[in-house]
Formats: sequence, C-alpha cells, structure tokens
Amino acid sequence: MAVVARVTGAGMDFIDLKTQYRRLREPINRRIQAVLDHGQFVLGAEVGELEQRLARFVGANHCISVSSGTDALLIALMALDIGPGDEVITTPFTFIATAEAIALLGAKPVFVDIDRRTYNMDPDLIESASTEHTRAIVPVSLFGQCADFDRINEIGARHGVTVIEDAAQSFGATYRERFSCALSSLAAASFYPSKPLGCYGEGGAVFSNDDELALAARELRVHGQDRGYHHVRVGLNGRMHTLQAAILLAKLDIFDDELEARQRVAQRYGALIEEAFADCAPEHVVRPPYVEPHNRSVFAQYTVEVPNRSAVREFMTSRDIPAAVHYPMPLNRQPAYAESDAGRSFPVAEDVAQRVISLPMHPYLNEGDQVRVVAALRDAVLRA
Repeated sequence: MAVVARVTGAGMDFIDLKTQYRRLREPINRRIQAVLDHGQFVLGAEVGELEQRLARFVGANHCISVSSGTDALLIALMALDIGPGDEVITTPFTFIATAEAIALLGAKPVFVDIDRRTYNMDPDLIESASTEHTRAIVPVSLFGQCADFDRINEIGARHGVTVIEDAAQSFGATYRERFSCALSSLAAASFYPSKPLGCYGEGGAVFSNDDELALAARELRVHGQDRGYHHVRVGLNGRMHTLQAAILLAKLDIFDDELEARQRVAQRYGALIEEAFADCAPEHVVRPPYVEPHNRSVFAQYTVEVPNRSAVREFMTSRDIPAAVHYPMPLNRQPAYAESDAGRSFPVAEDVAQRVISLPMHPYLNEGDQVRVVAALRDAVLRA
C-alpha cells in the first residue's frame, strides 16, 4: 500500500528518510559497496541473510523476499492456486493493491465493512459474506495495527478457508504479543521506502509457517522454477534485488530503536491533541487513532478523523504542514472494482474515507514540529 515517500512543507517532511540515512550512512554505504564488489545483484548472499533475519524477527518458519508488497500479495494468492471462479474476502478501506492482486488472478474481491474504531476488517461480517466459492480471507493490518486475527483465523478454520495477512503497513507490529507476519497461514509485507522498515526502491516478503506454501512461494518468485530451467508451475519474476536486501539489513540494526521512537511520537501526538481540543465543542473534536489494548501499532501512518477534511487539509497546506489522505475513496467505489459488489454499501468505510487525514509521522519527528502540526490542526478545524 504505497504512499508518497516524501511530502515536504517548509522544513518539515511527512516522512523523513534523510535523517535516517544520515544516521545509517556508513553501514548502508558499506553494505552497498559489498554488493558492488561481489557483483551478485540477483539473489546474492544478502538476500538469504535478510530472509533469515526477517523470519527470526517475526517468529515465522519461512521468509521469501520478493520484488514488492504487491508481488508478495500476488505470490501468496498464487501459492493457494487462487483463480477464476474463486472469491476472496477483504476490506474496501485499503490501498488498491489488496484487491488488485485478487483481480489479476481472475478471482473476485468480496468486500466486508470495517470496524469503526480500528478501521480494520470487522470479523462479525465475514461469515455473511462467505459462499461456497470463498477460498481466502485477506485482512489488512491497516496504518500499522494488526486486525483481530484470533477471530478471523477461527472463522477461516471453521470454513476451510486460508487467511492471508496483508501486512504492508504493519511489519514490527504485535497482536497479543505475537508479531505481524506470523499471525496466519501466509502474510505479505511491503518494504516500500515510506514503510516502517523500508528499502530504497520496491521490496516485499512472503511469510509462512507452512512448508508447502513457502516452497510454492519460493518457486513462484523465480518463474515457477524448482531448479535451473525446470518450471513446475506458472510463476513470475518477483525476486528482491540484492542491493535492496543490503539496505534493509543495515536498517534492521536500528529497527527496534525506531519502533520505540514511533511509540513516543504517537503518544506525544495523543497528548497534544487531547490538550488542544479539550475545550472544543463536539463538532470540532479530532479523533486520534484507536489502538486495541492487546495491540502495538507501528504507526505506519498517524491518521486522525476531522470534520470538513478538505477545508482542514487546505488550511494546513497553507501553513506548510504536510498532510495526506489514506484513503479518499473505498475500493467498492473505485471504477475498476465497482462491479465486484454492485449495489452494496459499506457505510463505515465510506464514512471514514470522507473524514481521515494523516499527519507527519516518522521516528525522527521532534516535539517542536509536533506542536506546530497540532496547533495548525486546531486552527484548521476551528476555521473549517
């Protein structure tokens, strides 16, 4: 689920990759130089090293690095032989890649509405959307918070349906003290530059504890090949470049520290917003992110709800405060997918899509900039 990696307002970045690079300049450059020296730019040693470290980090048996988060979703679905005539249940409030991967295989995305507090898939609605054609459920761990996987996995097991976590925004998050990417049969992560763990281009990974599914994913990313020039399935060119693996290895060394920094930034935002809007009328109250007590979000985005969003965003832009909208239109309203659920309405997703706005969020965001952001947000809301 890609976002613009850098949205700039006078001296303030929406996501600050420059400060992170200055911190990691030497190890990143050293890692890159090692790849340039050995010349194994595809499936070099760094790729295997990265896969081992990522699998160990989340507690999964297998990690298969791939070329993007979208390809991770596609390969996970292909490992299950999803195809024409199949249905896959997912959420309408997410980046287009979630439904896109399903549709590219000729299957039908079947949307269910979201939970009003977390914006993640509402488990109470899954069974009513299930049919004899349902082959998979793809919950999205949106904005860095895991969906309710115990309930979703139980529903999937009862119906013989595989659960795939779309973890494009949630690598490093936890659900009931278990890590995202190790919560279901398959998971698809993204390492797009703006993600909590991001490379300097496209990158992703498939995770699984199932040996057969992991083997299928590993073969699928190299044109369905099980050994040189011997192809046992139809696959694609989905390999991660060695240079991207090298960059991620350097970033992994400080990832725990950055996750803690994200928690501090989010807590500070919460306190500032509470204070700023304490004396406001109900129609002017800003709703900060809600995180379930059993979850730890990585806050891939810090997304709030505001009244009259277009006016709020316009005012903040005039104050040189970068802001973004994730996402302005639910997937069931997108022209490419309107026929998937023709005539159906998803009132929570449709309402939320009109209200949300994302504030600058990254581990290096200082208190002064956060005060400036929230002050502009208050002024914007009161003027809207």
